[in-house]
Amino acid sequence: MKKPAAALFDLDGVLIDTEPAYTRIWSEIESHFPTGIENFAIKIKGSTLHGILSAYFPEKETQEKICNMLKESEKRMEYPLFDGVMDFLAELKKNNIPAAIVTSSNEAKMKQLFNARPEFAAMFKVVVTDADVTKSKPHPECYLKAAEKLGAAPEECIVFEDSFAGLSAGRDAGAHVVALATTNPRHSLADKAHVVIDSFKKLSLDTLLANF
Repeated sequence: MKKPAAALFDLDGVLIDTEPAYTRIWSEIESHFPTGIENFAIKIKGSTLHGILSAYFPEKETQEKICNMLKESEKRMEYPLFDGVMDFLAELKKNNIPAAIVTSSNEAKMKQLFNARPEFAAMFKVVVTDADVTKSKPHPECYLKAAEKLGAAPEECIVFEDSFAGLSAGRDAGAHVVALATTNPRHSLADKAHVVIDSFKKLSLDTLLANF
């Protein structure tokens, strides 16, 4: 693959190591408001909060309680970056490849994250949150919108994802897709992405592009 026009990153489970925390949070929420769905916390990964509430918790009172539980949990959450993330983002910047965060998270969480890690925030030209889309992943709207905001053709972009829904969104957007084996086992990702990697640690742009 030639030099990409842009790099589009999912957030949780790709750049920041928060998926275990969210699995615990949503498992606890589901224990209070049972859905009867096996592995519920795993099934909803990649979905916006609005999408989750609409699909599984239609009662307004329940939605309010869940939002409060989630808000309180996120206040206490830490946002550890995966090893190698800052180095890889710096290499993209050095090569004049713009980067975007494309997340199902809300703007309040992004503000909290960026306030805690301003050096991380500075690496991105565009951030697409749940407020910017009408359809959750696996719909490709979020990645199409991010590419448009960066003035790049989707087929010239690289998408980095960990969830099945996100990988599907990247593929359907027409992008080159890299799967991170951080949330799901490596063998389950092979047919869902062009390239599978374990992490950004010691990953160079040239090495990655050579694998497409």
